[in-house]
Amino acid sequence: MARPDNLPHIGLVGDTYTITVTGEDTAGRFCVIDMHIPPGGGPPPHRHDFEETFILLEGEMEATFRGRKLTARAGDTLNIPANAPHQFHNASAEPVRMLCICSPAGQEKFFMEVGVPVATRTTPPPKLDEKEQAAFIEKVKALAPKYRTELLREA
Repeated sequence: MARPDNLPHIGLVGDTYTITVTGEDTAGRFCVIDMHIPPGGGPPPHRHDFEETFILLEGEMEATFRGRKLTARAGDTLNIPANAPHQFHNASAEPVRMLCICSPAGQEKFFMEVGVPVATRTTPPPKLDEKEQAAFIEKVKALAPKYRTELLREA
C-alpha cells in the first residue's frame, strides 16, 4: 500500500511528481506517478520508447500528441504509444492532478535522478535562477538517453 506520507515527492520542471509504485514493486513491468501540474506547468515536447497512460483526476490540460492539440479534462484518459512525440501543458488557472502509468517502468528513476526532493505531493520545486536552469537543462539532456527519452522541438 502506498501512502503519501512515506513516498518520494520529486520537484521537476515546476511540477511535483509523487512516485506511488516503482519498477521494483512490479518486477519492472510498470510504475505509477501521481502528478501535480500547477498552472503553466508541464514538460517540453519529448518521446520515449515506452508507453505512457495519463488519467486526469482533477483539472484540465492541453496535450499535444503527434502534432495534434487536445484538451483533456478530469475523467479523461490519454494513452501515448511508445516513441510517439507528445507533451502536456496546464493552460488553465487551476492545478491539474493526474496519474501517469509508464510501461515498462524506469521513468520514475529518471525523475528521481533529475528532480529534487520536496516535502509533499503539492510542494513546488525551488525556483531556479538562469544559471541553475541552464545547468538543469544540460543535466536532463545528458541523462535522457540513459532513460530512453528524447527531447524534441515539437510534439
